[in-house]
Parts: sequence; structure tokens; C-alpha cells
Amino acid sequence: MPARPLTTAIAIAALLGGAAALAQIEGGRGIAPIDSGGSYEVAGVTVDVAGKTADAARFAGWRLAQRRAWVQLSRRLGGGGELVSDGTLDQMVSGIVVEKEQIGPTRYIARLGVLFNRARAGGLLGIAAYADRSRPMLVVPLQVSGGVETVFERRNPWQEAWARFRTGNSAVDYIRPSGSGADSLLLNAGQIGRPGRGWWRTVIDQYGASDVLIPVVRLYRTYPGGPIVGVFEARHGPDNRYLGSATLRVGSAAGLPQLLDAGVKRLDDMFQRALRGGMLGFDPSLAPLPDPTPAATDDIEGGDTIAEIVGDSATAGSVVTVQFDTPTASAVANTESALRSIPGVRRAITTSLALGGLSLMTVTLDGDPEAFKAALTARGYQVLGSGQTLRIRRSAITPPTAAPATEEVPAG
Repeated sequence: MPARPLTTAIAIAALLGGAAALAQIEGGRGIAPIDSGGSYEVAGVTVDVAGKTADAARFAGWRLAQRRAWVQLSRRLGGGGELVSDGTLDQMVSGIVVEKEQIGPTRYIARLGVLFNRARAGGLLGIAAYADRSRPMLVVPLQVSGGVETVFERRNPWQEAWARFRTGNSAVDYIRPSGSGADSLLLNAGQIGRPGRGWWRTVIDQYGASDVLIPVVRLYRTYPGGPIVGVFEARHGPDNRYLGSATLRVGSAAGLPQLLDAGVKRLDDMFQRALRGGMLGFDPSLAPLPDPTPAATDDIEGGDTIAEIVGDSATAGSVVTVQFDTPTASAVANTESALRSIPGVRRAITTSLALGGLSLMTVTLDGDPEAFKAALTARGYQVLGSGQTLRIRRSAITPPTAAPATEEVPAG
């Protein structure tokens, strides 16, 4: 009898522990990014238009906003700022963001944001739409509030602020998890403090990234409902390396989303400056480990070695995973065709498709992966990585853009 209660207690504890683990991965611990396509955004376009009806005035206001936004975008990307037809703009505009609007019976006054399709706008301006972006960077947003560190352990406003941020104007290629599935288990506050490369390589590969960025916010509340001070830090890599910080303040708890949105913009500016300064360079310790080298063998009878007997079969059939940009469906077919034309490529098949983002292709080679990498470079590709995982993008000379000025964003 004494052993039975103990056994029962252990069984109950195991069941409860299993239920807790199941509950931890069920449901969403955050929200999905509102814009993962990398659209160009022009914000703060003001219009004041009159029309016969309210709908006609609003439609005319949106048309005018598209034209003004295109002029700004063209000049920002090094173009001349010439206008194009409204039909062409309709094909390039992927969305209108209403920041503030007033609608009258015959008048429309608004402040709008315009989103342009990155591939179409870049093609019209004669620039590579994705060549100016960094390697894919996994975002692990850490919030510290009331002494509690939170990433995806539970839903929090800092992750929501990063999900709201439109990344199209940034040179950093952000990968923003939504907090669903296993995100709360793989990406948590404890993982940030672990510098071990082995597990980080596994996590980063799970999300198709090449490195990790850690935006941190520390919230200090004066009293419930009162002013909030946010200390924002930009950190990079498994070593949690410090890049910069900013401090913002908002007058009441109701302004917390505005405070966090301003903080996200500040940290994005810091990450872009770090990218231009070479501080977000390729980390070889995060690259996939190469296959183990076969041990050397002794000579056998007849003076021939095993390597001489099997010839080059050790390098035949090498498999390389290639990450490439796929802004459109045609980019998938074009990239597959280009890689299949390289001598020594036996097969090239897209295994993970993400239109408007980063797709994965499995390439089977009859030869050395280094020779394949050299062939890609000779065909005009910019190649990053080594070993069995490569990141390619079309090399292009993009017009120089001015560094974004860091401005104080009103926080309340």
C-alpha cells in the first residue's frame, strides 16, 4: 500500500507535465506580420480633394496620393521623379494605408501611406528589387517589463509592434516569427543567453535565416496608467552583441503602442547603420557544418588505393541547398533553369516556395560544391555561405541612397 500512492502521484505529475508541455505549443503566442512581402512604403502623403460625392472625392484622393507617393519613391531610389500613367500605378500599388482621414459629403482630407510592389516598382526604375537587402535575419524580440523577460512565452505588445512594422523600406531582410507552433519553445528568453552555436544553427536553419537580431525593450512604468519610459537596445548574434540604444517616453499607458512603434523604427535605423558599417557580416560559426571528411586509407595490393579504384564517386551526387529570392513565379522557373544549365548540375528542384520572399532549392551535383559556387559567381550571382548551404542573389549596382536621418519620433 505505501508504494501505490507514490506511484499514483508520479503518474499524475507526468500527466500534468505532459499537459503543460502540450498547452505551451498549442495556440498562438503572437500575431503574424501584416506585411511580409517587402513592399516599398511611402508614408505621410497628405491630400485634400473635392468631388461630386463622398466616394468620388475619396477615390480622387487615393489617386492623387498614388501619384505623389510615386514621385517621392522614384527620387528616393535614384530616379528622376517622373510621373507614370494611373494604369501603371494601379498595377504597382499593393495597398493604401489610411493614417488619418476626414470624409465629407463632397470633400476628402486625409494623410495616407502607399505600398508599392517591390518587384514591379524596381523593374520600372531599372534596379534590382532585392539586391540591396541583407542576408535573412531572424528577429527574436525580447521584452523586459516588471522584471519578467518575454519573447514568445506569451503574447506581448513588443512582438505585436514588430509584426506591425512594414519592412519594405529597410535594407535588412527580417524574418519575423508569428509565435505559433513551436516558436515559444525554440525562441524564448533563455535561448538568448545561450551562445552555443550548435543549437543556434539548428534554430536559424529552421526559419531559413542566416543570422539573428535581438531587439530589446525595457519598460519602466511610473505608476499604473501613467508615463512609460522605454529603453530600446539593438543586439546581434548568438553572443548578444550590443549595437546601440535609445530611450523614449510616452505620457500615459494608452500611448504604449505608439511608443513601441517609434522604438521599432529607431532599432531598424540602428540595424541598417550596422549593416552599412559591416557589423552584420557573415558569421562562419553559424554556417552548416560540412560533411565529415573520409578517413585516409592505406595502399592495398597492386599499389592502388581505394580512392583510385572508386574514382571521384566521393564527390559525385553532392547535395547543396540554395536559398534564392522569388519575387514572382517566373523568378522560380528562371532561377531553376539558370542553375540546371551549369555543368555538373544533375538536378535542381525548388523544395520550399515563398513567393515574395526567400525560397529553397535542392541542387544535386556531380562534382565539388566549391566549383559550383565559382560557376554561380561567373554567371553574375552574388554567393554567400559555404559548404552545403548557399545564399544567392543577382549582382546589381544599385544607385547610392542617402543614409536615413535619425529623427525624434513624437511618443505621446
